[in-house]
Amino acid sequence: MRDLDVLVLGGVGIDTIVRVPTLSVPPGDFLPVAPIHDYVAHSGNGVALGFHALGLRTLLADFLGDDPMGELVLRRYAAVGLDFTHLPAPGGTPRAVNLVDAQGRRFSFFDGRHPHGLALPPEFYLPLLERTRHVHIAATHAVGAFAEARRLGVTASADIHAWDGENPWALPFLRDADLVFFSAQAAPDRVDEIMRRVLELGRARVVVATEGAAGSRVLTREQPQVRRFPVAAPQRPVVDSNGAGDAFSTAFMSRWLAGDPVEECMRAGAVSGAYACGAAGTHEDLITAAALDTAIAGTRAGAAA
Repeated sequence: MRDLDVLVLGGVGIDTIVRVPTLSVPPGDFLPVAPIHDYVAHSGNGVALGFHALGLRTLLADFLGDDPMGELVLRRYAAVGLDFTHLPAPGGTPRAVNLVDAQGRRFSFFDGRHPHGLALPPEFYLPLLERTRHVHIAATHAVGAFAEARRLGVTASADIHAWDGENPWALPFLRDADLVFFSAQAAPDRVDEIMRRVLELGRARVVVATEGAAGSRVLTREQPQVRRFPVAAPQRPVVDSNGAGDAFSTAFMSRWLAGDPVEECMRAGAVSGAYACGAAGTHEDLITAAALDTAIAGTRAGAAA
């Protein structure tokens, strides 16, 4: 019996966010900054919390350290009621230090922490896959689940972040994901080329590239032309872009799983991504289903006017 809408595998950690005037090293050897905070974060966390906020039955599974950062993760999920199961992480909980400038742009120094070759065992994730309609695989230590998802008829998605079209680390995700998301930041002049390469290398039905304030693009097997979509107007001041890509993909997938046209999925993603930029921290304030519906209706009314 499939009692889950979405299973998210991997991608749990902590972001330490430092707010700086600009994303450059200033003269001297120190700079006073605003209070530095730790947030439960990383891509799998953002996708799971996003689905949960939108009302989908969601389960997150990953490795987690027996350390203060792991305790912070467990408290966060208990507070919001997110279903989470985990195995001990031998290297501790992954971390990142993110610099965020005055315009909300960010740069991340990522400490993945897990030892090379670490993988979630099939006996851990297989019973979970058997319960879900869809799986989002958010870490290399979970890519073994793609084959089982295909065998079970479970659709799969992945975010390959700022892939440059060449780095081989992304290939396990590209080969088996039905939906692929990535950021255009690594190769902004080759976005269309990279999107087509994703379709060539794997079985993806839909490829989405996000471009921050420049909007987003989508390519599907059914429609071989890359289509561009504008960014949604923010409903509140932009303070932090951490988690905006995860918010976009989550809202997009929620509509895709409901059978909506790709155009509506892109609209939902744009609205959710813009909403996420209005809150400080990573994945701290995620859009609800009701708020998403209201915001989408507003964008339609604006377009009609």
